[in-house]
Amino acid sequence: MPIADLFAEKKLVLSYELFPPKTTKGEAALYEQVTQLMEYSPDFVTCTYGAGGSSRHRTLDIINQVKQRFQLPVASHLTCVGSTREDLRDYLSRALRQGVDYIVALRGDPPQGAQEFKQIDGGLSYASELVGLIHEEFPQFDVLVAGYPETHREAVSPAADLQNLKRKVDAGADAVVTQLFYDNQDFFRFRDQCTALGIKVPIIPGILPVTSLQQIQRITSLCGARLPLELASRLSSNDSSQWQFDVGVDWAIRQTQQLIDAEVPGLHFYVLNQSPATVKIIAETQLSQLRQAM
Repeated sequence: MPIADLFAEKKLVLSYELFPPKTTKGEAALYEQVTQLMEYSPDFVTCTYGAGGSSRHRTLDIINQVKQRFQLPVASHLTCVGSTREDLRDYLSRALRQGVDYIVALRGDPPQGAQEFKQIDGGLSYASELVGLIHEEFPQFDVLVAGYPETHREAVSPAADLQNLKRKVDAGADAVVTQLFYDNQDFFRFRDQCTALGIKVPIIPGILPVTSLQQIQRITSLCGARLPLELASRLSSNDSSQWQFDVGVDWAIRQTQQLIDAEVPGLHFYVLNQSPATVKIIAETQLSQLRQAM
């Protein structure tokens, strides 16, 4: 189903993001986790890949299996890192043959050890160029792009970052999925700024439940997201893994319910190949009732 139709028909679109496991055992565990997540009938599932495209083709294998097993639309991430235009066309052709429905088009982070992103010979420099290539040469795919409520860490300014997002939408993006955030006011401000700029596609908040202070500190340091002082303080007050899970999930439950109350068009959960936190959040918010009513 085209993304525009999906958002037109559903009161609240639900999606999950996975990553390809490195081992056969990890893959078997992934499908067990996805089975639990299927209880709430997600509308699509996305799958990322390793830095520099190290597991790119593994991504196609995983989401092909997810689509066949669970009979729902799937999206593959695709970045410009280390790829020529021909490399990107080859990947898109294979994705099309394997039944991928959507592409999450990203510039991508610099490869490990590099300080900044550099375009390779014959490659692309910006996600907007990748969106344009897909829109023009592979119109069978709908395209999702990333948005940054707290501004991309490499952007020269918030205004420049918003203009970059608009270029991606103008190039043909069908929806925006945001980077993780932990203060909904950051999302609401970002959404209003997008509207003022004339961005009319759905803007989907991305939620990453905190289950470990050490893990989330590493993640936020890489992506530039802010961990609210209240949340960080509560997490650091007890190093018990169960305590940190409970605190992080409770925060995400309140955050998710507030977003539902604000009538966001969808919710995208970064599940990190683990179901318990996301399942608990859905079960303890209005999202559970909304999904059962569909």
